[in-house]
Amino acid sequence: MQPLLDRYDYLIVGAGPAGCLLANRLSADPAVRVLLIEAGGRDNYPWIHIPVGYLYCIGNPRTDWCFETASEPGLNGRSLKYPRGRVLGGSSSINGMIYMRGQSADYDGWAAQGNPGWAWNDVLPLFKRCENHFAGDSDMHGGKGEWKVSEQRLTWQILEAFREGAAQYGIPSVADFNTGDNFGCSYFQVNQSGGVRWNAAKAFLRDIKQRPNLQVITDTLVDRVELKDDRAEGLRLIYQGQPVTVRANREVILCAGAIGTPALLQRSGIGPRPLLEKLGIGVRHELPGVGANLQDHLQLRLIYKVSGVKTLNQIAASLWGKMGMGLEYMLKRSGPLSMAPSQLGAFARSSPEHATANLQYHVQPLSLERFGDPLHEFPAFTASVCNLRPHSRGQVQINSINPAAAPLIAPNYLSDERDLQVAADAIRLTRKIVASPALAAYEPREYKPGPAYQSQADLQRAAGEIGTTIFHPVGTCKMGNDAAAVVDAQLRVHGIRGLRIADASIMPTIISGNTCSPVVMIAEKASELILQQQASAADNKVHAPDLLHV
Repeated sequence: MQPLLDRYDYLIVGAGPAGCLLANRLSADPAVRVLLIEAGGRDNYPWIHIPVGYLYCIGNPRTDWCFETASEPGLNGRSLKYPRGRVLGGSSSINGMIYMRGQSADYDGWAAQGNPGWAWNDVLPLFKRCENHFAGDSDMHGGKGEWKVSEQRLTWQILEAFREGAAQYGIPSVADFNTGDNFGCSYFQVNQSGGVRWNAAKAFLRDIKQRPNLQVITDTLVDRVELKDDRAEGLRLIYQGQPVTVRANREVILCAGAIGTPALLQRSGIGPRPLLEKLGIGVRHELPGVGANLQDHLQLRLIYKVSGVKTLNQIAASLWGKMGMGLEYMLKRSGPLSMAPSQLGAFARSSPEHATANLQYHVQPLSLERFGDPLHEFPAFTASVCNLRPHSRGQVQINSINPAAAPLIAPNYLSDERDLQVAADAIRLTRKIVASPALAAYEPREYKPGPAYQSQADLQRAAGEIGTTIFHPVGTCKMGNDAAAVVDAQLRVHGIRGLRIADASIMPTIISGNTCSPVVMIAEKASELILQQQASAADNKVHAPDLLHV
């Protein structure tokens, strides 16, 4: 194994979507030394690459941090499993592979909050730059980047019926969710290549791993950011079981995600004073917003029994069905093993006052009691619906200075009355779609939450019973200039030189869709900002006056 150097130009924490892209972009200059640090191992576990293998990666300590939330009052005291990728590729190695940008209004909203350079027209070129879309270059998509986007390789009769039912209700069929307005219903486009998962490690590291100026280390915990006065000088690592300090000539860049990044800052003495003093860490730099502003999409998983149509429940129930699925995938890279967790999507409004779609559906030709449980023995489909723009806010706080210790994760789902109203409206809307003529032939019967839930109070209680995370935590080191902001519009940590954040934690508000590809875009933006700063510094050095001749 290549030994660590004492110094690098850039230290990048976390080899998820953001860290992999940044390592690629920054190491393109052979004069720059880059160290990319991942807490997990290599992405050589076979189930990472078979799309349905997410079932064996989530909850598996080989690939997942295996976090859990605190008991959630809004979920009737339940604690949820909270998967986060711990492997090369990060969460892109275990997620649902859905390619989604969100809505143009999301990014225009970021810019309007005092973050210049983040409006839709600013970020669309960044999405396109790193994208390798199956349809090639167009006004809306890029065809020459590394981040592969494919069409799915199967359809289901029950999903076709749901899509037709949505159209009958007024949610039209569309071809593409990623043009700035995602209202409508369609099959999701996915980060796959030939029926195989396309994670960030394949996209951004595989073709550059021989660069002599890039070093990637795995199975390495980052203890803390090393500070000298108001500057980040380096990182304290646990490398091969031993504490090691590495220094950064230029910058330390945190890409550890909405859970890992605030936890690392807090261990380093950067964060809210009461927490740091309580843990005896000492306040190196007070930033109250570190770990605050946690936002996530809560999905309500409505399940419907059906008749006269096949779902995965029946196919996977028999040995012959499982053998057939395996053979189809082996020969064609298609069929159920090539499935993303959700195939059909829809974006809708829960009520007329919403200017754009505020609900997202993930519709699946299967059902189960909870993630990790076996499929039901009866034919059924799941219409999972989430509130895209929740008002509830949670927090992430460390309990210990031990970098291996899980932090407290408290999303505070449904703590805002407005979210309770959207949840009730979402259940009502789902029932209307399922009651459309297109689905009548399959006699859908509501299994979860069940037809007994009818009143407003009933529906809000049902939301607490069936709600669960859809794995989109963001916002815990938000971008902005207010008292709760952690980074500025250049992604630089307020008050600390040489320290930047580029991951989902910087989102001031959650985007209206799946969050992985927006994180890739954030990293593309960060690389642009860093390289511009680097070029400007070099230019100033070249043109600095010769003081001996002034």
